[in-house]
Amino acid sequence: MAPLRRLCALLIAFLLLAALPASAGEVSATGATGLRAADPSVIRVGGTYYSVQSAGGGIEVRQAGSPGGLAGAAPRRVWTDPGLGSVWAPELVRDSGRYYIYFAAGNDAAHRMYVISSASPDSGYSGHTQLRLPGDKFAIDGTLFTFGGQRYFVWSGWEGDTNVEQNLYIARMSDPQTPTGGRFIISQPREPWERVVGNPFINEAPEAIRDPNGQLHVVYSANGSWSDQYCLADLRLRAGGDPTYEWDWYKSNGCLFGSNRSTMMGGWDPTLYVNGPGHHTFVLLDGDIATSPPPGPTFPLMYHAVAKGTPYSWDNRFWYTGSFTWWGGTTYSRQNVPGSPTDTGWGLKFFE
Repeated sequence: MAPLRRLCALLIAFLLLAALPASAGEVSATGATGLRAADPSVIRVGGTYYSVQSAGGGIEVRQAGSPGGLAGAAPRRVWTDPGLGSVWAPELVRDSGRYYIYFAAGNDAAHRMYVISSASPDSGYSGHTQLRLPGDKFAIDGTLFTFGGQRYFVWSGWEGDTNVEQNLYIARMSDPQTPTGGRFIISQPREPWERVVGNPFINEAPEAIRDPNGQLHVVYSANGSWSDQYCLADLRLRAGGDPTYEWDWYKSNGCLFGSNRSTMMGGWDPTLYVNGPGHHTFVLLDGDIATSPPPGPTFPLMYHAVAKGTPYSWDNRFWYTGSFTWWGGTTYSRQNVPGSPTDTGWGLKFFE
């Protein structure tokens, strides 16, 4: 009977350990990479995956054969802050065979968008240049994409000089480093489900993708990142719409990827293993929305979140691998319009 007693004891010990919450150095959720960091940005170049992150007062690049392998890859420092201030949310983009890393830097209201570039994704980057975004206001989480033959830059920022709310803005670009024309607002955090956490109210971390009908989407994070109400929502441009015209955009009627059922869009379920999933990256070939996936199977996604059972804090955020798929017949509303005009088309489902 002794072997049986030992087996029972081991089984009980295993069950007790499994019931314990993850410690500060452990992650137990499905898709956890083990990389304690926020704001992932990942693209695929051939069979290699490249990520960028802010770390130690600079920007680091990793490369691996899979998204999940990035956590174990050695980081390579490609830029060091000469004194701009806090460096946030670098974004890796490929345009016309050259690589660009866009990032926010500064202190508090002084945060502005900067860019460095290289012929290689993991080395040889230039010195930084500030993007002269129209309006010259607080700006973070910017990224570049091309749609309909026109380059655009989309970012999160303030309307004025006070920290009341972060809106999503878009501007045309004449080249990857030169904005042209005005800035145009495309989303404000005005829906009840994206105003659960305020001071300020938040729309941030926009990521562009193109659906199977060729319509443009900008998936973004809503609610404060310091709260487990952080979640992903979606903007869909109407067919034939102008990306710079606010009323051509329709918004999901709730979070599409979040951990609180009360804020989820009808028919979308909250997460099982993580709290506050947000600030994601679609893992696209060359980071190009022209390579956006077709309907049917699931495709790679990375995001940051906090494991359930772990105190929710910025320090406890890890990168996670997940997936997404297109979901047809999804009705969105035109935001902040009396009568809420609707538009039905492709939406997105996200999976841990």
